[in-house]
Amino acid sequence: MISMDIKTQLNNSMKDAMKSGDEVRKRTTRMALANIKQVEVDKRIALDDAAVISLLQKEIKNRREAVEEAKKANRADLIADNEAEIKVIESFLPKAMPAEELRALTQAAIAEVGAASPSDMGKVMKVLLPKVVGRAAGDQVSAMVKELLAK
Repeated sequence: MISMDIKTQLNNSMKDAMKSGDEVRKRTTRMALANIKQVEVDKRIALDDAAVISLLQKEIKNRREAVEEAKKANRADLIADNEAEIKVIESFLPKAMPAEELRALTQAAIAEVGAASPSDMGKVMKVLLPKVVGRAAGDQVSAMVKELLAK
């Protein structure tokens, strides 16, 4: 079976959502596709899956922040909308990396660059991020690097 790229999956999902009347999925996939298109037009390039994953992760991060704001404002409707959109977006991302795997990759990256202190964090991140793209959020990765370098 040939695996489709994420943009194709988003397009197909939007078409299905339009046929089935799934408003949340339609709205969310349309927004994601619009953001991808905008970046492609601005940079005059076609985004590969890694870049699309990165954009989708940003979308999730924005919605998580919106959920926090909505909680402060006691807006259950906004919380529900954003959480529903997060679920839709997450369905297009690769399965998240288990913490143990992230820890092992982080330890390997630390050994690879010979990092000894938190000041070496940048070197470790540079080696580690390409290995975990799309499978671990940047904040999780940096937290793991900080934790292991602080020991």
